[in-house]
Amino acid sequence: MNQILVPLANGFEEIEAISIIDICRRGGLDVIVAGVDDKTAMGAHNIPIVTDCLITDVNVDDLDMIVLPGGWGGTKVLAENITVQSLLKQMQEDGKLIGAICAAPYALDAAGVLNDNYTCYPSIENKIRLEGYSSDQNIVIDGKVMTSQGVGTAICFALEIVKKIKGDDTYQALKKEILAVC
Repeated sequence: MNQILVPLANGFEEIEAISIIDICRRGGLDVIVAGVDDKTAMGAHNIPIVTDCLITDVNVDDLDMIVLPGGWGGTKVLAENITVQSLLKQMQEDGKLIGAICAAPYALDAAGVLNDNYTCYPSIENKIRLEGYSSDQNIVIDGKVMTSQGVGTAICFALEIVKKIKGDDTYQALKKEILAVC
């Protein structure tokens, strides 16, 4: 089974994280939710999530993709955490998929794995770079890196992850099942 990692740091955006986890699991992906600081991560809106493991327990060789949820507080931690940054760099070296939504492309940029073209939550591009930023696309796929804008694009972003890994048939069936309007 294809395995993706969703690391959670305190201050993560709950809707983005849960949408990615839920939709990807519905799509048949094995989603590992890893706490960066603790096995329970506190979301930006004070919703605690109990994770499957700690980020230090993750074996990068088992992963097909890493996906970072946004939320500025969590994003700053992801951008500064040595283990997360190392995982991102290893994923790129191994030619694996990388994803980020909302503010989280900032953490990809910190690792040097953000490709030329991207999107993010409006205003975060000012902390990354204006060149290559797209404000008019909900999701940007540039090579092996997928980015998305935020809470309102989270379900469609997660569906694109399923499509990229499991194919169009699974994507279409799941999209129909959940009544998505992507």
